[in-house]
Amino acid sequence: MKPTATKRMEVATLGGGCFWCTEAVFTQLKGVEKVEPGYSGGKLENPTYEQVSTGTTGHAEAVQITFDPNVISYKEILEIFFSTHDPTTLNRQGPDVGTQYRSVIFYRNDEQKAIAEQVIKEITEEKIFDAPIVTQLEPFRVFYEAEDYHRNYFKRHPEQPYCSLVIAPKFAKLRELYLSKLKLQV
Repeated sequence: MKPTATKRMEVATLGGGCFWCTEAVFTQLKGVEKVEPGYSGGKLENPTYEQVSTGTTGHAEAVQITFDPNVISYKEILEIFFSTHDPTTLNRQGPDVGTQYRSVIFYRNDEQKAIAEQVIKEITEEKIFDAPIVTQLEPFRVFYEAEDYHRNYFKRHPEQPYCSLVIAPKFAKLRELYLSKLKLQV
């Protein structure tokens, strides 16, 4: 019997506002094995949602995306990231305001940093947005998983007003721009 090759998975850590939104978007993509909501970028160890919500911990609500680069590239992950949140608003995404909602890419190595810089350059040159991109690039240090009740929030609460008003339009945009990248819905 021939041994099967193990998949070489990669990880991206991104903050694009509320992690309910970002998690909901990335769980839909082919090649994405796991999306975990949590906190990154701050100084407080093992923060809670209540602590991060104050905006004083330095953490951003973020997602950690484990993906197969043979199916979806880091560059594609970032292109989808930029097209499903507003990277031009400093410390804000829609109704969510504070540093915990900043647009941020936590790069894990020089290659991820270079790809992020290239994607930002391309988007800027293409004049996709009317305002400058303010997405921060920060070296990845640590990721703290969010409390269990935040996991798969949209899937468990699609009728919740925030979900229907904020997350549902992101899905529509995702379907419009990246239909071929979406997992088959069963």
